[in-house]
Amino acid sequence: MIEDILKNKILVLDGAMGTMIQKHSLVENDFRGERFKNHDCDLKGNNDLLSITRPDVISSIHEEYLIAGADIIETNTFSSTSIAQEDYNLSSIVYDLNFHSADLAKKVAIKHSTNEKPRFVAGSIGPTNRTASISPDVENPAFRAISFDQLKESYKEQISGLIDGGVDILLVETVFDTLNCKAALFAIEEVFEENNKRLPIMVSGTITDESGRTLSGQTAEAFLTSISHIPLLSIGFNCALGASSMSQYVKVLSDKAPFYISAFPNAGLPNEMGEYDQSPNGMAKQLEDYMKRDMVNIIGGCCGTTPEHIKAFSDVAKQYRPRKKPEITKEMRLSGLEAVTISSNSNFINIGERTNVTGSLKFKRLIKEDNFEEALEVALNQVEGGAQAIDVNMDDGMLDGKESMVNFLNLVASDPDISRVPVMVDSSKWEIIEEGLKCIQGKGIVNSISLKEGEEEFIKQAKTIKRYGAAVVVMAFDEEGQAVNYSDKIRICKRAYDILIDKVDFPAEDIIFDPNILTVATGIEEHNNYAVDFFRATKWIKENLPYAK
Repeated sequence: MIEDILKNKILVLDGAMGTMIQKHSLVENDFRGERFKNHDCDLKGNNDLLSITRPDVISSIHEEYLIAGADIIETNTFSSTSIAQEDYNLSSIVYDLNFHSADLAKKVAIKHSTNEKPRFVAGSIGPTNRTASISPDVENPAFRAISFDQLKESYKEQISGLIDGGVDILLVETVFDTLNCKAALFAIEEVFEENNKRLPIMVSGTITDESGRTLSGQTAEAFLTSISHIPLLSIGFNCALGASSMSQYVKVLSDKAPFYISAFPNAGLPNEMGEYDQSPNGMAKQLEDYMKRDMVNIIGGCCGTTPEHIKAFSDVAKQYRPRKKPEITKEMRLSGLEAVTISSNSNFINIGERTNVTGSLKFKRLIKEDNFEEALEVALNQVEGGAQAIDVNMDDGMLDGKESMVNFLNLVASDPDISRVPVMVDSSKWEIIEEGLKCIQGKGIVNSISLKEGEEEFIKQAKTIKRYGAAVVVMAFDEEGQAVNYSDKIRICKRAYDILIDKVDFPAEDIIFDPNILTVATGIEEHNNYAVDFFRATKWIKENLPYAK
């Protein structure tokens, strides 16, 4: 239902929960309540806990925003993950936190809903207090305080509580690290599949300063590219910046996203006391500029915003039509810290193969010697030499391929000169490919999968790659072996393409075929046509498998 409403009107999200809680001047006992009165550490500041210990306060805040005109209210669950709740020794109550917060918000939303103005509840999923793409240890840039799998499991617990509590939407918000976001989206898709139920998904990132990048270094377009594999309801930005500073980055999303666009900025930039001074009318005027320029579908407020702000936004939103989704061409879009678009107008795309242990004796030696620092220089030389992506392969009998892949990709992420380009995760072992995908916040490429182990395994791997948000190289290989001649090449590629399109719903523009060049100029008669067959098969793929590479 919300999708239909967004076609015709700009919806208003609520304002800051924390700002409103501060106005109640709550003390330690308010956070403890009866249930946690003997808890072993201080709980003041754990705002999410108030959904259980002071539900009257949280309900009243929801109500104030709804009366002010909000169409969507967020659950009080920004920090309701086991990871964030570790700070208060409360990881064990995460499901309860999310269930009660969702149930509380839903009851208030129903109370204020009418046929003309239905109200919706968005389950707030915060970024946690850890980052999967950045090392907290300056001495060890490959170290991570949290893994993709730990994030995913923590998010799944939160999401289950939110859904059971009755939310209408899931909102992954204040994304400062796209890898954290990808873990949340992976978790959402798993919960949907397990429950055979889908809800609309909103994602909102945060640009941390005037550099125009997230904390983990991505540009607005790279952020969009990295998560566009999920059929989102909306994408946008919130927090960190005020409306005037955020405008240019929202515009990037508005121009390029096939989703609805949200913006809920802070009430200006914080003053020297860390407070937000921008008035409701002043902020509403800045957001009105977004509406005049047809940039947004959902507006709201973040830090420092109050019901007065939301009322001002709501009054302005009634005067404007929502942004219409642009027509997006089907082109391969990849990303590292920056976005790369491969269109019909692109020249050859250069893949740096020297970060492959089978492609460089020097790189292989450095990895075997555990000299990852110098191995990084090989990657940097590839990028500086014109590589638009780097192929990372650790398949060698003398290496722990999984450990080497993770270690190297984490180091790559720490170097912005290298990580600005996408990564091709290359291995003949599926478990290494999957571990590599868990390390990259951008949209990379998997090299490779094939029908070698049969259709069922091929579909399973393709679905997983799609869920991680990567493109894929498909080898011309099936259960009978490698395609050698022209007819085998086109037969296998056509079969693989049809499976990916019809059974996996894999984006055609994200499929790259390798029709097998094989050996040439050997003097052996049976090899004489290998090169010609390769050229003919490549031409056939371009002409008969739309959008494939």
